[in-house]
Amino acid sequence: MPFEDRIAEHQARKKKALAMGSPRKLAEYAEQGLLNARQRIDYLLDDASFREVGAFATSERPEDRDRTPGDGVVAGYGRIDGRPVAVLAYDFTTLGASSSPVASLKFQHVRKAASEHGMPFVILAEAGGARIPDVMGAVGLGRTKSHQVYQRMRQSPWVTAIMGPSYGSPTWKAGMSDFVLMRKGAVMAVSSGNVTSVAISEEVDPEELGGWRMRTEITGEVDRAFDTDQEILDDIRRFLSYLPSHSQEPPPRAAVPPGSGEGMAGLLDVLPEERNRVYDVRSVIDRIVDNGSFFPLKERFSKVMVTGLARIDGNTVGIIASNPIFKGGALDPQACRKATSFLVMCDSFNVPVVFLTDTPGFLVGVEGERLGLGGHIMNFNHAIEMTTVPRLAVIMRKSYGQAFINMGGNADEIAAWYTADISFMDPAVAVNVVYGVKAKDDPEKFKELLDKVGRETGAYDLASRFLAQDVIDPRETRDWLAGMLEVHRRRPSGGVGQHLMRTWPYSF
Repeated sequence: MPFEDRIAEHQARKKKALAMGSPRKLAEYAEQGLLNARQRIDYLLDDASFREVGAFATSERPEDRDRTPGDGVVAGYGRIDGRPVAVLAYDFTTLGASSSPVASLKFQHVRKAASEHGMPFVILAEAGGARIPDVMGAVGLGRTKSHQVYQRMRQSPWVTAIMGPSYGSPTWKAGMSDFVLMRKGAVMAVSSGNVTSVAISEEVDPEELGGWRMRTEITGEVDRAFDTDQEILDDIRRFLSYLPSHSQEPPPRAAVPPGSGEGMAGLLDVLPEERNRVYDVRSVIDRIVDNGSFFPLKERFSKVMVTGLARIDGNTVGIIASNPIFKGGALDPQACRKATSFLVMCDSFNVPVVFLTDTPGFLVGVEGERLGLGGHIMNFNHAIEMTTVPRLAVIMRKSYGQAFINMGGNADEIAAWYTADISFMDPAVAVNVVYGVKAKDDPEKFKELLDKVGRETGAYDLASRFLAQDVIDPRETRDWLAGMLEVHRRRPSGGVGQHLMRTWPYSF
């Protein structure tokens, strides 16, 4: 065949691959203001940085080859803010991006490259589940083991964005990821509503099955939800800016925004003088960290626990803070799960952890026991003990019972505000439990006993036995954290931890 004919054939094949699947579906995307798979990649990556692999792949089934460009996924490598990344986008216009052997091989190829060559892996998900003709029968199902690999050692960060109906494969990938986003209106579930309706013989509301509210508020499997594709892609870029490209390097340092730290002078304005009055710990966090740097994760899930990435003097930190404005700061099983999964991510990618503590303890009761509170407390505690990055703790006010340990009581450095109160339980509760005296029944006796059981619970009492390394004015918190981070960052490992939790289970 002459070169001219070969060139023409190559160009025709490439044009067909780049055109993706159904023109009708592509038009629907445009009408709805949604980006298609290739547009999502172009928006996410630095200009002209995408290098595709598998563009000429198709279904292995002869009858489907002409209608499966890329076999329903677009994969390759590019850059985000100049740093290499691997990316895979499901093309819903091609047979609903249904999972099939060739598409799975493309996923495994870029996944392996990301792990071995130190690149974050971004998955832009939207798929209808398994491609039924390919997986039906003993042979069809049995051979899936050759291209479905679920082990992950957290060598590099993973991000999954649920950008439309996502069943089966995208759900597995989200469950394996460090950061999960979702477009409002999308659905993430093990099986589609149709399959589920048939299985249980009743109609299923897709939103109830796996909509964004359920995934962000009830299960906590999704970190953040947005209205548009563009917001999701912008958020992915921001998330990755806090983390290293791989586990063997420290997080990147950013410029410190002007005015950072100036809010510390007014910190006492947001902290009530009365120990039983509540406040929103997020207003404290915003004053401590670099301006505009706090990036909350799972914000709608278990609001009593705040987790998120931030920067102090340009350096990435992970924040774990109890929030008194919700449930008085009492920690529930969901809070333990939330903190545990966050610790795993921070330790896997060399992010120092900062605890901000104001909690009366764990939320005991029948509901907590039914949800396995004790086991979740121990998982949380186990994760803390396995964390090998610097751990700094600031005891702001209350720190009672086992929660003292879980919320930084065994950190590398502990500072207590002069407002701190540390004990096995709230002294007022102890008077009732031990002596059976209530304030409303006998105020004088209650006060006498309160003074007795409430002795030596202050910040200076803890520091006197060197169980805290310092007592500080709340307004000194940012400077104290910055100084201690500088000290503990000077480890011979260069800021790289041991990653003892790199194989921690995905389901938090």
